[in-house]
Amino acid sequence: MSGTISLVEIETASKILKLLGDKTRLGMVAMLSEDECCVCEFVELFQMSQPSVSQHLRKLRDVGLVEETRRGQWIFYRINTSHEAYPMVQTLLVHLPDQRSKLIELEQRGLRVSCD
Repeated sequence: MSGTISLVEIETASKILKLLGDKTRLGMVAMLSEDECCVCEFVELFQMSQPSVSQHLRKLRDVGLVEETRRGQWIFYRINTSHEAYPMVQTLLVHLPDQRSKLIELEQRGLRVSCD
């Protein structure tokens, strides 16, 4: 294999792919590849309860694919580009529709980072 390809252990790849087999988590990762997001934004985008959104994000965070940053009382999530499986995930995301429009629509509705 070429030295430019990053290899991921089968167990790690399996764990990541299983997590991304859920359409909500796959959508979250796709959006986080565009920009960081707050739980409240995902609540609005996915029309889910805050506890459900938080549970999905916790699973992604537990494997290290997603990182969180606290700003005041809010927690923002972003994709962990230094994760060993990130190149594999990035390759997968290329095949999905662009998620920017959903984030732009949320912003136009005045709901970007509106953690009230």
